[in-house]
Amino acid sequence: MTVFAMFGPMLIGGFLILLGAVLLLNVFGLPGNWVMLGMVALYHFLTPGESGLTLWYWAIVIGIGILGELCEFGLQIVNARKFGSTNTGTIGGVIGAIAGAILMAPLFFGLGAFIGALGGAWTGCFLFELIKGRNAADAAHAALGCMVGRFFGTVCKLACGGVMLAVTDLGREGSLILAASPRPDLFELAFGR
Repeated sequence: MTVFAMFGPMLIGGFLILLGAVLLLNVFGLPGNWVMLGMVALYHFLTPGESGLTLWYWAIVIGIGILGELCEFGLQIVNARKFGSTNTGTIGGVIGAIAGAILMAPLFFGLGAFIGALGGAWTGCFLFELIKGRNAADAAHAALGCMVGRFFGTVCKLACGGVMLAVTDLGREGSLILAASPRPDLFELAFGR
């Protein structure tokens, strides 16, 4: 009997917790969805038996990951435009979000990256709108749209990561969510039923 057969459910449960923690890296401005996908690939290659990670699986989760990235910046851009931002202000908001996330990352145990991305989106859009010649009230309104869009973009990216986690099949009786429950043969092995 291998170690994996004896402790499989515990290992899978621990791996689930680890993947959930990695998913939260998105809040810190890090590529949590892609790190999670890399960890699942590593799991696939290191564990024995069938994993259920087919070519279709990889196409779907990579597509969901790309959708998450597009949502993150796309919602910021669309919302900024909805609030009256010009192209210049929108570009300033994207640049500001990236710069703010990088500059604020060390603060508040990493949560500064999220705060910095929101504040940077607002500041970048506001400053670029002022440089463009708009008055402060219109620039602030456009910047608010850019910041709100960045917030909802991050929420959508987290949701896409959650979907990626949910559809991951480790070959243990269905999807990753169901994998936390022991396989019937392991249950019988452990409890003799």
